Amino acid sequence: MIPKSHPRYESLLLRDKIVKASQKGYLADSGMIAHGRGEAFDYLIGEKTTYPAKRAMYVAVAALILSNNPVISVNGNASALACDEIIELAKSINAKIEINLFYRTDERVRLLTKLYKDHGYDDILGTLDDDIEYIDGIKNNRASASKTGIYSSDTILVPLEDGDRAEILKKSGKNIITIDLNPLSRTSKMSDVSIMDNIVRAIPYMTKIAEDLKTQDKQVLINIVNEFDNEENLKESSHYCKYGRYN
Repeated sequence: MIPKSHPRYESLLLRDKIVKASQKGYLADSGMIAHGRGEAFDYLIGEKTTYPAKRAMYVAVAALILSNNPVISVNGNASALACDEIIELAKSINAKIEINLFYRTDERVRLLTKLYKDHGYDDILGTLDDDIEYIDGIKNNRASASKTGIYSSDTILVPLEDGDRAEILKKSGKNIITIDLNPLSRTSKMSDVSIMDNIVRAIPYMTKIAEDLKTQDKQVLINIVNEFDNEENLKESSHYCKYGRYN
């Protein structure tokens, strides 16, 4: 039991979720290393959502609402930290959720499928029973894609992504939105919209944004997307990494 008085209470709760997900088998061992790397960047920005991140979230949600076939790609880390929140966001923007793993095994896919179904989401894609296609140019298990999901999607939210797949998905003509605490990562640089924030803050905030933007005229959403410069937003995000906690 972690006492709420502990100065790192929230951070330790997230670590505990990651450890338990690893013990249950749906998070790869390397996922704990990835979480620690992200945690370091979160500490640098004061563990708060920055203004550039909020700006990117508005653009991301607008793009997802405008999309013909939006998909949220999930792995073990994202599911361990924000399963319920991802489901809520998907429902709010009428997006699909698809399992996609770097260290893909039948057992991990089965466990993640069960996790989402246990949390009330029965339409999960990327399962063992799904109609799977393979994306050219990706030389690992993340090449797998549901025929009705990522393979045919026009806009994909890929939280906690790897850079290779983000780059190839973008080259294949898809709009790529990422949530990555490292603004210098290949993932962030390759994406159309890069959200530098912790997924546990970003996903719920995006759901709130969705409730607002769904009431807006379509042209308003188009303008939000067209006026965004991801490169400039990443530069501003990098500033927060360097100075944010001490401003």
